[in-house]
Parts: sequence; C-alpha cells; structure tokens
Amino acid sequence: MTDLNAPEPHTAPALNTRPTLLAVFAHPDDEAFSVGGTLTHYARLGVNVVLACATRGEAGKITVPGMTVTDLGAQREQELIEACRALEIPAPVFLDYHDSGRYERTRHDDPLAMMNVNPLDVEVKLRALIEQVQPQVMVTFDPHGGYGHVDHLQIHRAASAAFFSAGSLPYGGPKRLYFTAMSVESAAGIARMGQDLDPLVYGVSEETFAVRMDVSAYAGNKAAALAAHGTQMGEQSLLGRMTPEEREAMQERLGHENFSIGGTRTPIHQYPLRGLFDGLDGFGHLDS
Repeated sequence: MTDLNAPEPHTAPALNTRPTLLAVFAHPDDEAFSVGGTLTHYARLGVNVVLACATRGEAGKITVPGMTVTDLGAQREQELIEACRALEIPAPVFLDYHDSGRYERTRHDDPLAMMNVNPLDVEVKLRALIEQVQPQVMVTFDPHGGYGHVDHLQIHRAASAAFFSAGSLPYGGPKRLYFTAMSVESAAGIARMGQDLDPLVYGVSEETFAVRMDVSAYAGNKAAALAAHGTQMGEQSLLGRMTPEEREAMQERLGHENFSIGGTRTPIHQYPLRGLFDGLDGFGHLDS
C-alpha cells in the first residue's frame, strides 16, 4: 500500500554539461572591481556565469552629494542588475541577507545582517544553489575579504565551506575554488587612497597567483559596470576622491584580475594556470 504522506524521493538535477562558473560575493559592486572582466571573458566564450550576491547593500553609503534614495536596497539591486547587463552576464541571484554596514552604519541588531548570521546557514543556501546550477568553477573573496569587511569575511567562509561540502552532491561538486588575489603593490595603492589596511597582510606575493587574467579587452565593460553602481561611485567615494595619478594607477591595476587556488578536486598540471578552467576534463579548451 502506498503511503500518500511519505515525502517525495529526492531527484538530483540532470547532469550539467555546460561550462558554468559560480561567483559568490557580498554586496552589489563587489563583482565589478575584482572579477568583472573575467566574468565577461567567460560569458563571451559561452560559459554560464552565475553571480550570487549575499545582500542588496542596504547599509551602504550614498556617495553622491544631495542624492536621496527611499529604499537603498532596492536601488542597489537595480544597480547590480544593470552592472550585470554591462558585464554581459545574467541577472544576479540574491541570497536575501542584509548588509552589515561599517562604522556608524553598522547594523549590530539586525538578525539578517551578515555579521549576525550563522555561516553554516549561508553554506546550506549556497550548497542548494551549487546543486541547482552545478558549476565546475567557483570564485569568491580571499581569506582577508579583500579589505577586511565583515560581510566579505562571512561570505568567504560560507562559500569555501560550501565548495568542500558540495563534494558529496550527486554531480560531484565544483572542481575548482578560486579566491580573488591582490598583490602587495595593489594593496599598498588602496592603502594610499584611504583604506586602513596593512599591504603585507592584505596583499599576497605574485607567486601566489594561480591565474592572472588579462582583462584589458573588457575595460569598457568594467567601466560601465562600475558606473552602474551610481550610489557608490559619486564624488565622495574612494574612486571619486582619487587624484589623476591614483586614477591612472587604478586603471592599470583593473586591467588584470588575479586568483589564487582555494581548493581543487582535480590535479594541477601546470602552475600558473592559463585560466580558471585550465586542466578540467572537457573544459580545458576554454583556456587554450
């Protein structure tokens, strides 16, 4: 006799044979700085690029003098959608957590702020997304979260954990996990522009780079994506306060995007790698 109240058996999604890259970040605009050109590069090669954003940047600082925004989260959601269009990738997937903010905007009492959320809960949500889209490659923040923002650190931890626990999924999980990587020189440049960070802590030696992507061909896409984040790119922003010399140096740095290895389920046949899919069975041609 059939038990009509019995739970439906779990059916795994059909195996994904399309190259897929899952990028996991914390706020709208995180994607534009560190991986924007790489996302465009692979999208043009036919890769299914999935951008997961943990929050809508609700606690961000509006950097345009005199601008009034009724709902900053809704505004920044639309900005990210426009940035994705500029990068030639699909609209983002939001994980529906809240921005923790910084300094006087820190949301200590918001239970959905990333700083107050159990990273294991975020991991579970990310693992469900991994099971759905079946990426071969994942990208997220480095262990210092770029410049140490608590939300960046939280999403790094959750995404890294999800990569490892996803190995038990029926499709076998993503094959490679990459972290964004910033050289000591680049970290020093950011420090000179006002970020309180030690370049020797937040930067890495260039020998750490597993992949160095030349994305200068996508400078227009990156510039348009950054411009789409209008509330964050005003004259009171870090970029808006740059001197011409600092802006020139930043443009040069934005021409390359660097990644270190966070985890792998396949052998590394050469180092550094030619790209994020280099050496993955059936997908290595993307970086030939």
